[in-house]
This record gives sequence, structure tokens and C-alpha cells, in this order.
Amino acid sequence: MRTLRLLLEYDGTAYQGWGIQPAVPTIQGAVEATLASILGHPVRVTAGGRTDAGVHAVGQVASLRTPSRLPPETIARAANARLPADIRVRAVAEAPPGFDARRWALWRSYRYTLWRDELPNIWWQRYCYHVPGPLDLGAMRRAARWLLGRHDFAAFATHQAQANRPQSTTRTVLAARWRCEGAFWHFDIVADAFLRHMVRTIVGTLLLVGRGQLAPAAVGEILRQRDRRRAGPTAPAAGLTLMQIGYAPSRGPGAKGEAGENVQPQEG
Repeated sequence: MRTLRLLLEYDGTAYQGWGIQPAVPTIQGAVEATLASILGHPVRVTAGGRTDAGVHAVGQVASLRTPSRLPPETIARAANARLPADIRVRAVAEAPPGFDARRWALWRSYRYTLWRDELPNIWWQRYCYHVPGPLDLGAMRRAARWLLGRHDFAAFATHQAQANRPQSTTRTVLAARWRCEGAFWHFDIVADAFLRHMVRTIVGTLLLVGRGQLAPAAVGEILRQRDRRRAGPTAPAAGLTLMQIGYAPSRGPGAKGEAGENVQPQEG
């Protein structure tokens, strides 16, 4: 039995997230059905990071086990010939025995993109959130610094049903920064793991800071109080993209852009 790793990218607009759900299209459902038709047996694919409905990915890593002896390149080529046009397999490779894309991951990196022109961008509207009007970028950068380090992020997560609630809401943020490219404002955040809607709620809160409705230091107080009602609204899914997942070089994927890197905390 072989273990394979996949590097995937997808436009999540038409899907109800990564995980399989009854009677609705999901990324996992499309990938598993396609691979089963190629490998000749039912397939279960594990993702390094589960994305919500409407969220995109350019660096999703997934793992699977198969007795098939088809070469990785053949699997990738066949998968891309059969998958919908909004899902692509960038690479397939052999993985160490027991490799699990979720459990072996050391960190995940997400990017949230704002479009800051007064008029919407019709070409990029599926991948960014249109936010016209003045924003204090300096204040938003100062606010993002409060996220760095290990904190309880309960205030920045969607309340989930008891059965789906994580055992702990404590996470370690390694980097959180704003970067501007013309009218595109990118918020990049790296953490060991993320809670559901955590990045989108952080962005919604930082936008309140940018509009002068919250002081930058309020982010630290929101973290301490652990009260979702004190944080900002959840920003739309379209602006969020899973960029990369990191693994230890000796354990995880070895291709450029996949291997674990020595990521240090960075200020916004």
C-alpha cells in the first residue's frame, strides 16, 4: 500500500467547502470521485487544511493511500483531464509511509485580499473583498501585532455545534502582516492551525480598526475576553485563499513550496 501526496489548487466559489456533505458539491467529493475512477477503488483523501464554502486554495496538500502502481505523473495527468475546470492537481508524489497531510502539518498560511478602489474589480471579484473608502493601514498593522504568539482565539471563531467544537481554541500565530500592491491589500497570516472562520473574523475586526471604530489595542483586549460578540463581523469568503502548508523537511512533501520552512513571527 502506497501513500501519495497531492498538491491542489481550486476556485472554491461553486463548492460548499472542502469536506464531503450530502447532496452538495464539495472539493473533497470531486477529488475523491475523480481519483476513484482512475485508481479503480474507493479513495479517501485527507486535506492539510479544510477550507469553508467559497474559500480558495493555491497550496492545498492532501494525502491518500492506494494499492495502485500507476506512476504519480500518470495520476496527475488523468485527474486533470477529468476534474472540473475549477480544481487542478499541481503535483502528485510518493510520500513517506504513514504520511497524513493534516496531522503532519506544522503550519498553514492564508491570505485575505481586499480591493481598495472605489469601483469593484470585475475580473478579480471572485477572489477579493471590495472595500472602498478610507482605511488607516498603519492602525491595522499595529492591531495585527496583537495576534502574534500563542493565544486563545475563541473570540475570533464561529460558534460550532457541540459535536464539532474543537477541544481547544488556543492557537499560535507565527506571522500576521498587511502588504499592498496597488489597489490590492493583502493580509497574510501564518499559524499552527486555524479555527473555523478565524481569519475572516480577524479581517472583519481589523477593518473596524481601519475605520476608526476600534483602537489597535482593542484586538488584545478582545483576545483576553474571549467573547465573539466583541470582535468584528466575519468577512466574505471570496477574499480568502489557503496559500501554503508547511511540513518538517524530513517528514512532509519535499517539493518547493510544500516543504516545512523555518517561519519566524513577523509583525504586521
